[in-house]
Amino acid sequence: MNKLVRNTAEELFKHGSRTAFPLIGKNILLALCLLCVFSACNFNAVIDTNQSIENNKWLYTNTSKAEFEIKDVSRPYQVNFKLRISNDYRYSNMYVLATFKQPKSNKKVRYQFKLAKADGQWTGKGSGDLYTYSFPLLKNHSFADTGKYSIEIAQNMRDNPLLGVSDIGIEVK
Repeated sequence: MNKLVRNTAEELFKHGSRTAFPLIGKNILLALCLLCVFSACNFNAVIDTNQSIENNKWLYTNTSKAEFEIKDVSRPYQVNFKLRISNDYRYSNMYVLATFKQPKSNKKVRYQFKLAKADGQWTGKGSGDLYTYSFPLLKNHSFADTGKYSIEIAQNMRDNPLLGVSDIGIEVK
């Protein structure tokens, strides 16, 4: 039976794999490309922003802003603050001020996020000397009204600029 399988395979590939399976190879390649594209997308996100911090120095005036529209008030949403830091970041935590602007009101909230364990080991997902975090600002939040909303996040540490911050962002899903 091995000889039969080997002979069949030899016959199929005798003229080269391009002529033996012209459509199958292209379809597999197309399917893999589509899989990669769609797996990288977050279809549940209302908005997903990322902002590079110039020279890894986050100034008080350099805020992360996200404007979005809520059309469905019947489902809960989650709002996350996204952060990427380098080994140059000097603290085990971070304070930020989040300003929520709603159609009928505004609210400012101060958050503290823990970035490292007591022994100094970063708790974020690491890649080289960069560590990525996603912190919830609002969990299972029901927006009261449909309409336009915005969120603005500013660093609220004593240092200005705050060194070692590579990227910041906001995600609403």
